[in-house]
Amino acid sequence: MRGSQSNVSHSHGTPGQASWKQDFVAGFLVFLLALPLCLGIAMASGFPPVAGILTAVVGGVLSTWVGSARLTIKGPAAGLIVIALGAVTELGGGDAVLGYRRALATIVVAACLQVLFAVLRAGRLGDLFPSAVVHGMLAAIGVTICARQLHVLLGVSPVARTPLGLLAEVPSSVARLNPEIALIGGLSLLLLFGHAALSRRVAWLKRVPAPLLVLAVAVPLALGFDLEHAHTFTFSHAVFSVGPGHLVNLPSNLLTAITFPDFSTVPSVLGLKYVVMFALVGSVESLLTVKAVDLLAPEQGRSDLDKDLLATGLGNLVAGLLGGLPMISEVVRSSANLGYGARSRLSNFFHGVFLWGFVAFAPGLIHRIPLAALAGMLIFTGVRLASPGELVKAYRIGAEQVLIFCFTLIVTLATDLLVGVASGIVLKAGVHLLNGASPRELFRPDIQEQVGADQVVLRVRSAAVFTNFLTFKKLLNRHALVRLIEVDLTEARLVDHTVMQRLHELEAELSREGRQLRVLGLEQHRGMSSHPLSARKKAPSGNLGLTP
Repeated sequence: MRGSQSNVSHSHGTPGQASWKQDFVAGFLVFLLALPLCLGIAMASGFPPVAGILTAVVGGVLSTWVGSARLTIKGPAAGLIVIALGAVTELGGGDAVLGYRRALATIVVAACLQVLFAVLRAGRLGDLFPSAVVHGMLAAIGVTICARQLHVLLGVSPVARTPLGLLAEVPSSVARLNPEIALIGGLSLLLLFGHAALSRRVAWLKRVPAPLLVLAVAVPLALGFDLEHAHTFTFSHAVFSVGPGHLVNLPSNLLTAITFPDFSTVPSVLGLKYVVMFALVGSVESLLTVKAVDLLAPEQGRSDLDKDLLATGLGNLVAGLLGGLPMISEVVRSSANLGYGARSRLSNFFHGVFLWGFVAFAPGLIHRIPLAALAGMLIFTGVRLASPGELVKAYRIGAEQVLIFCFTLIVTLATDLLVGVASGIVLKAGVHLLNGASPRELFRPDIQEQVGADQVVLRVRSAAVFTNFLTFKKLLNRHALVRLIEVDLTEARLVDHTVMQRLHELEAELSREGRQLRVLGLEQHRGMSSHPLSARKKAPSGNLGLTP
């Protein structure tokens, strides 16, 4: 095993090897993608625009060398917009600047928790959360982003503040839209969706960052409409106002943007709530991204989730102390990084350096970017997070996945992320109990080990579900050098989708290491659907109860 790991490490291309040229190009292309997204995410979060750039610079220049997963890109993410904006709004009590500083304090404390998670080797927590709950949470985030940014795209200030209220106010904003601003936003959306559709057929178009095309159209339009100077114009017998307020506002000096946290509200119930939300949601989303990127590039080997969590926590600590947004390993930029030919972690470093250089030496160019164009990019991201396709995927796996997905989505929209995710997990555990799992089995699986010379058999005699999978995986990891591991589920009454999915991922991981994981005994189980990873229940013929 040591020899094979050495070879893998060599093929990855460590910093300083010949791969730096590919990483330089990939880092530059990711920088073009990241620049407008970082600005948009910061503004949607209630932070100054430069805060997003600051986070990406820290993620690239610092986290790269701390142990970050090689091909992931660290920076602010749309998935944390809802939490960040909630922290600014609630902790500030109406004072946006004070709320921003108090939100920074919760980010710093949450970062310390993430470092503690890494030290305690809690990277495995990424295996605990059911996919239906995670996708329901992400869909709720996508809906919230769209609900907020649609009004920005139309050039209208909404009255409502809650996601459901903002959605209800969309028809009113459409009726009152600002024609020039809405034109910029509408064309931005058209370019983004058009690029996504055409790049599937035109190969070279994949290498052109869609946000760059948006800026190429939106910035000249902003100049043509003279948005740098406040003025009014008449359209269809109505008078509209435009001006610098519709453009990105950036300080001329990056050092003046540094803002220090206010820790006064951290010990409060509200402050602790946001500490927990930043720490848990940020960690889980980042870990899931790392695992997804590993699956996209299996030849690169498996990333160390604990080291990546440490890199994320230390990066968030520095970013929060300086005035930045929380960072994660971001999936869109990480996927693009792979597509652009990145070979090592240097691409993340170069992307951070390019961002720093652009903000330091060309802030005037950033000021010319219309907010409506950034809103279009965020709406595009939100639509992808809340895509109906995710609901279709859930249905193909099993009807109970749709129930958990929709329940998590609705509760999150009606309350907040923490309550929504907790509710989804409780619902799934409740479904397991209805299907015959005992409360004890939810957390302590009954597994018998049979250890041979070069083979291990694990016989599961109880429910194999998401709540007890960490114990299950601990047994698997105990036999890290065994060539063949067999998981016998013949006597398992219940096997949920999360366990089926994790076993499938482990099978692929062990195969890349020259080992084998074999799952046996599912012939007598009834699946929720024809999907190979659907939940399974061993039940008498004719029992059509809910399958977990």
